[in-house]
Amino acid sequence: MARAAWVVLLCGGLMAARLPTGARADAEAGKAKAQVCAACHGPMGNSTNPDIPILAGQNARYLYLELKDFKQGRRSHPPMSPMASDLSSEDMQDIADYFAAQKLVPVRFNADGASIEAGSRKAAEVLCTMCHQGGFSGQNEIPRVAGQQYQYIVKQLQDFRSHTRTNDAGNMASVTRNLTDEDIHHLAAYINNLQ
Repeated sequence: MARAAWVVLLCGGLMAARLPTGARADAEAGKAKAQVCAACHGPMGNSTNPDIPILAGQNARYLYLELKDFKQGRRSHPPMSPMASDLSSEDMQDIADYFAAQKLVPVRFNADGASIEAGSRKAAEVLCTMCHQGGFSGQNEIPRVAGQQYQYIVKQLQDFRSHTRTNDAGNMASVTRNLTDEDIHHLAAYINNLQ
C-alpha cells in the first residue's frame, strides 16, 4: 500500500511540475506543420515502423511536452532533436493538437497468449495503471501506450531502466529498475495488444 501511495504522489508531482502553457492550439495549422513528421511517423501519425512511435490519438499535452524536451535537450534522439530545435511553442502546440485529434490505427505484434498474460500480470504487479490509467489510455502528461509499437515500447522501457532516457522525473526509472528483459518483452506484448 505504501508503494501505491508513493506512485500516486510521484505521478501527481510530475503533473503539477510540468503544466503546459495553456495557449490554444490550432489543429489545422498543426496539420500543415506536421507534414514533415509523416516521413517517419506515417500518415496522420500512424507509424508502421516498429521502432517509431504512433502519434495518432496520443495525449496532446504529452506530445507537446515531449517536443519541448527534445528541443531543450532533456530528451535526445538523433532525428528528433534537430527536428524539434526550431519549433516555437505555438508550433509544438499545433502539432500536438493535430496528432491528438487523429485516429489511431493499431499495429499488432503477433505475441503468443502466454506472453500477453504474463505482461498483464506484470503490469498489475508494478501498478502501471496508477499513472497510465485503465486501458493504458494515459492522461495529461502520461502517454497513452495502448496499441503502441511493440519494439518502441521495449526500447523505451529498456532506456528508462538503464537511465538512457531520463525526462520523466524518475518515475519510469523506478518502475523499470527491477524488470528483467523477459518482463519487458511480456509488458510490450500486452500493451501493444490493448485497444
